[in-house]
Amino acid sequence: MTKKIAYFKNWIGNGPALFASGPFRDRVSVIPLHDLEKTDLSCYRALLFSSNLDQRYAFTQRDRLEAYLEAGGQIVCNGHVVRSFLRFLRPYEVAPYQNVETLRIHPATPHPIFAGVDYEDLTFRRGVAGFYSRGSNPAPEGAEVLSTISPQRLPVDWLLNLPGGGRLLVHSGNDIWMHANDNNSASRITPQLMDWLQEAA
Repeated sequence: MTKKIAYFKNWIGNGPALFASGPFRDRVSVIPLHDLEKTDLSCYRALLFSSNLDQRYAFTQRDRLEAYLEAGGQIVCNGHVVRSFLRFLRPYEVAPYQNVETLRIHPATPHPIFAGVDYEDLTFRRGVAGFYSRGSNPAPEGAEVLSTISPQRLPVDWLLNLPGGGRLLVHSGNDIWMHANDNNSASRITPQLMDWLQEAA
């Protein structure tokens, strides 16, 4: 039986409709964040953390999360890192802003998650730049940078493959699945992310 993906919600309620009742409800279990400490992480193919993660609490679970990764698990993190709740994470850095061009998202390394995605659809959402990201969670040594922002090419999306088969995907902005219902190529990201997370299950 294929393991499900765990989404840890940081608020009261059912979690995002996308996972709680939407097209991915059969692939994702929605779990209260503060149940993390009593959850058997080995039962899940991947762990999803949103941009509103309680990083202080996540820091208390750092050893468990790192052990999960080192045992071959997968973690997807979104948002601005304030506290390094994994040793691979560094605090968020805002991209120097001068004009709209400094918010432009650029492809770096091809990856199945972004197959067929027009990066113009990431730079602009509903005609506004900056929804996808406005800066960077710096990538650690050995990470594969998938996309960047600004003329300085600061990492926005990066992937770290661990020796034991674990994978850490970091997105330096609003939840990467926020584009699931967009009427453009950005809507490809969420289903492709889910397929990629389960490809070796």
